[in-house]
Amino acid sequence: MESKIILALDLTDYQKSIYISKIISGEVYAIKIGYPLVLSHGIRIVKELSRYSKIICDFKLADIPNTNRIIAKLAKENGAMGIISHAFPGSDSLKAVIDEFKPGDIYAVVEMSHEGSLEYIQKHSMEMARMAIDLGVDGFIVPGTRPERIKLYREISGRIKLLAPGIGTQGGDPVEALRAGADYLIIGRSIYESDNPLLTVKKLNERINENL
Repeated sequence: MESKIILALDLTDYQKSIYISKIISGEVYAIKIGYPLVLSHGIRIVKELSRYSKIICDFKLADIPNTNRIIAKLAKENGAMGIISHAFPGSDSLKAVIDEFKPGDIYAVVEMSHEGSLEYIQKHSMEMARMAIDLGVDGFIVPGTRPERIKLYREISGRIKLLAPGIGTQGGDPVEALRAGADYLIIGRSIYESDNPLLTVKKLNERINENL
């Protein structure tokens, strides 16, 4: 059975990143990397880690169309399978990412897992979600800390993939998030800060498979 876990590798340590990527290869759906690792070691780290798993670049693009396009191009050229872009800058900025990155997977952030997301983003999240669907994104980033919100996105999104961060350290429960409609779980610190990352992933996979 395909794993429902995407490892959020929010590290700056090169050796640890390579080591964890190697040992969990085949146990996760993909590895998500962001600015901490890329700013520490350059965009080529995407290509290096893609030897072990599919890579999603979590750049949360939130700039004008041209800048978004340049960053999406660099991610694609270095072997990324997917890229994450904010929806709030508007349709032209999100469309620039889609046009540049296809046929890779584009995931739009429509709501985040932290408390601050409630202040501004959530108030317009459904509008952003519908806009992103019209543009043709492949999936949404939805809050694993709020299963009731995942249900809403599942209802309006059809077959679009829902990726849920906030699982584990932030308090989100993996089984609850999946039962609410998430397709994949984004899990970071609970795995890479554990004493045995491989065993932690295997136990999470077992729990998920036993409860779905």
